[in-house]
Amino acid sequence: MTNDDTLTAARESFSGQAMTETQLKQAVAIADIIHAEIQKEGTFRDVLTDFSHAFACRQKFDALRAEKMIRDTYIATKGLAMNQTREGLVAAKENLPDIAKSRALDCAESICELIQAAPTQPFYMAYDRAAVTLSAEFGITQNAAKALMTEAFEQHHGKELYAHGKEIEEAYHKPVREAEIAARKAEQLQSRSQTQSYS
Repeated sequence: MTNDDTLTAARESFSGQAMTETQLKQAVAIADIIHAEIQKEGTFRDVLTDFSHAFACRQKFDALRAEKMIRDTYIATKGLAMNQTREGLVAAKENLPDIAKSRALDCAESICELIQAAPTQPFYMAYDRAAVTLSAEFGITQNAAKALMTEAFEQHHGKELYAHGKEIEEAYHKPVREAEIAARKAEQLQSRSQTQSYS
C-alpha cells in the first residue's frame, strides 16, 4: 500500500470518518508502530495502552476512545486485527517446515559476515538484520527467529552465538568505530582551533 492508499483505507474505517487529517496520520503512524512491535515481540497490549494514552493527550477523547480509533485504523490498514496478526505469527512458529533449522543456521552464520563487511556494524545490528530476514521468510516473530538462530548455531558449532558474535565485533567493528570516533574528534578540534584563530 502506498502512503495515500493507507490514508484512504484509514479514512474509510468507522473511526477514520470522524478524525481530523492530523489525527488520521497519527493513528496510522501508531498502527505502524504497533505492527512493528507485534512483528518483533509477538505482543501488543502494553504498546497499545501506552500509545492510546499518548494519542488521547490534548484531545477531546479519552484513552479508551483512542484505543478504539487505533484498532480501527490498524484493521483498515493491515487487513487483520492486532490479535489476528499475533495469532498468525504464533501459528507459523508452531508449524515451521523442516528447512527452518537449516535456514536459521544460515542466517546465524551470516551475522559474522555482516559484522565484518564494510561498512562494519555491531553485533546487535547484524543479529537484528538476520532475525528480520528469517522472520520474514517463515512468518514468525523476530524474537522467535533469534531463538531459532541461537539454538541452531549452538547445536552446530558448540558455542554461544552471542559470545562468538561479540568476539567478531571486537576484532572487526570496534577498531573501525574507534578510528571513526578519533577522526571525528580530530576534525572537531581542528574546526574549533580555526574558529578561535578567526576571532
